[in-house]
Amino acid sequence: MGIENLTPAEGSTSSRKRVGRGQGSGTGKTAARGQKGQKSRSGYKQKRNFIGGQLPLAKILPKIGFNSKNVKPYVINVEKIKAVAELDEITMESIRGVHKIAASVEKVKLVGASAKDLASKIKDDNITTTGK
Repeated sequence: MGIENLTPAEGSTSSRKRVGRGQGSGTGKTAARGQKGQKSRSGYKQKRNFIGGQLPLAKILPKIGFNSKNVKPYVINVEKIKAVAELDEITMESIRGVHKIAASVEKVKLVGASAKDLASKIKDDNITTTGK
């Protein structure tokens, strides 16, 4: 059986209703649109959030959420991950070499008791340490 021979199951589909084709068809005259009113006119289109003149739900509910533009750094504890503390030169590439970090990470913060001592090894502006 090929894809060109596929047909829908018997009785699963029916032809569309042809409206406005005379009184004898059962859907003539008003073409199953009822009598008068906006919905019976041609070109009628209801707005997506229209609830019959009531205040839309989108306006009733409060605005929530906020996306900060400040990038939060990825925190690495040098006490737990000794490989970062043992690096000669600390850059994003060298950290990625010894510790698995997502490609989306832009900034790194080194924390821990010995993090202050690593400040002289840092060669990248996107890497910071705790303390002064």
